[in-house]
Amino acid sequence: MLEGKHIVLGITGSIAAYKACLIIRSLVKKGAEVQVVITPSGKEFVTPTTLSALTHKPVVSEFFDRRDGSWHSHVDLGLWADAMLIAPCTASTLGKMASGVADNMLITTYLSMKAPVFVAPAMDLDMYAHPVTQRNIKTLADLGVEFIEPATGFLASGLEGKGRMEEPEAIVERLSQYLSKKDTYVNRCGDVAPLQGKRVMITAGPTHEKIDPVRFIGNYSSGKMGFALADECAQRGAEVTLVAGPVSLDVHNPSIRRVDVESAQQMYDAAMASFPGQDAAILCAAVADYRPEHVAENKIKREKPLASAAEQGGAEQAGRPDGLLLRLVPNPDIAAALGRMKRENQRLIGFALETDNEATNAKEKLKRKNLDSIILNSLRNDGTCFQSDQNQVSIFTSDGQVKSYPKKDKAAVAADIIDHLQALLLS
Repeated sequence: MLEGKHIVLGITGSIAAYKACLIIRSLVKKGAEVQVVITPSGKEFVTPTTLSALTHKPVVSEFFDRRDGSWHSHVDLGLWADAMLIAPCTASTLGKMASGVADNMLITTYLSMKAPVFVAPAMDLDMYAHPVTQRNIKTLADLGVEFIEPATGFLASGLEGKGRMEEPEAIVERLSQYLSKKDTYVNRCGDVAPLQGKRVMITAGPTHEKIDPVRFIGNYSSGKMGFALADECAQRGAEVTLVAGPVSLDVHNPSIRRVDVESAQQMYDAAMASFPGQDAAILCAAVADYRPEHVAENKIKREKPLASAAEQGGAEQAGRPDGLLLRLVPNPDIAAALGRMKRENQRLIGFALETDNEATNAKEKLKRKNLDSIILNSLRNDGTCFQSDQNQVSIFTSDGQVKSYPKKDKAAVAADIIDHLQALLLS
């Protein structure tokens, strides 16, 4: 999948710079053209002569190599590349990238890059773990930079820990997989940004309904499906608002605006505020249908649960003397509320997770909540749904059509669903 691809390889001043030679050799063997951009300190570890011999191209390092008025154009490199890979990347270069300190050719090339940027950090374990380094990584990840995490192993300092640059073959494989996915997407969709100008709201993850300050009612949703949908929409050019429940996932595409919530009421408020400005919404979150009527201000004690909870308004004074009785009340119905306020030019897609009578329940929910389509998945399908990296879905439409798909990775499932949404929006 690297045949004919243009790769800018950035090399910085790390002892791991010698591994860049192995990266180049692998990229070239797979058919890629490689242009090296190296920092001045990087040349202390690996020579331009070696790099040029491997790439069959002059190595770029300085803005001006000769005194005849010629200069290297970082802008041209940014337009030429299909991807930029910085490997190894030092803590210093990470800091400059995060701050925009364009004092060398590598950083100016990064700032001009139109293609995806991949970074493989390499540094001692304390430098990698330092809060400043982690802050810079988060800043760059939030801007869309793809990170290839360092491995744990023996380091140049003689210590052992996390900071060792990932092995060249794994780095090249990551790059190959990304470009393969991008090519498949372009071939499938034709236009590289078919949802350009469209606004899509997506809900994702679980909700947590507090019982007391340390306990809650929730479910097993990981948010992976909703985040995959958001990423797929953003890749197609849409502006995405992702309303996310409490999950441990990150977003890396700058076209995704994330709104974090905890409870069903908070998700309802965020969805109601956002939906009027959207072209479509996909309700993928696993929202709790009920919440405790009262939330205890302090932790409910095991020894005297009823007395403790009742004193704080968190439970009913009823039931067994050694038990705890919670009264639950309904949460607002996000899908039904959005279905009522949906305009003629808006599209609304819901999800139905069922354990029995799947098709009947999904079709009833589709009609009752005024959805354009509903995505059915079932806990009967082993290895899908909650916590899994795979899913298996069927799409039911308001005009009675049904399309079922085999089990796939959630990223591939997201592509199928957004193909469907795209057809709705562009028809």
